[in-house]
Amino acid sequence: MVNSFKDRVAIVTGASRGIGLGIARELVQRGARVCITARKPEPLADAVNELGGPGVAIAVPGKADDAAHQEEAVAKTVETFGRLDMLVNNTGINPVYGPVLDIDPAAAAKILAVNVLAPLAWLRHARDAWMGEHGGSVVNVASIAGLRASPGIGMYGVSKAAVIRLTQELAVELGPKIRVNAVAPAVVKTKFATALYEGREEEVSAAYPMKRLGVPEDIAGAVAFLLSDEAGWITGQTVVLDGGVTLGGGL
Repeated sequence: MVNSFKDRVAIVTGASRGIGLGIARELVQRGARVCITARKPEPLADAVNELGGPGVAIAVPGKADDAAHQEEAVAKTVETFGRLDMLVNNTGINPVYGPVLDIDPAAAAKILAVNVLAPLAWLRHARDAWMGEHGGSVVNVASIAGLRASPGIGMYGVSKAAVIRLTQELAVELGPKIRVNAVAPAVVKTKFATALYEGREEEVSAAYPMKRLGVPEDIAGAVAFLLSDEAGWITGQTVVLDGGVTLGGGL
């Protein structure tokens, strides 16, 4: 797979750590150049260094649902690298825990703004800047919480169900120039998901037929495949990456 993405350029949102950084690392290893985004400049700078420096990676800090940030990141990517072939909408938030009916409306609106409307906006900017004319491939990071009821993180699940549906709609609207797919991970060992397994990883893992939780590399490989020419006849699909847990009843 070395150089399978040679001369291609990607934006990966929410990529200063965790799944996003794992995806960016995989793309760079395959020859791509990347723009990574996240809220905090310092972790982003560290991630750029880890990825190989400004020759292969740039960072644009900002909030994923901020229109000015979206425009800046897309414009800087095309200005720096000359093109934009791939987009990974990885940023997601889950700031509340509890029943959906008890969630503050402002918090619910923020979840939908970041998890659903922001990916739509990022893709619109990518289309207008490059992909609409030249083609491209997009992967949205959803969750198995979007496939079934997930008590305690229900509003997050609602947002991820919307991402899955959005993926289908955009695949129809944007084909054949732009392919749009999604991945739906189960629990992956990242800071974002710590509350779901910390202190009881063995217990949580027992529900998985693979008997372990995911790691960012599990997601990165699948995302890279969906972005690649090998997946050239795949669009509008959501690939479940769950270690088999949705076959039973675990997270």
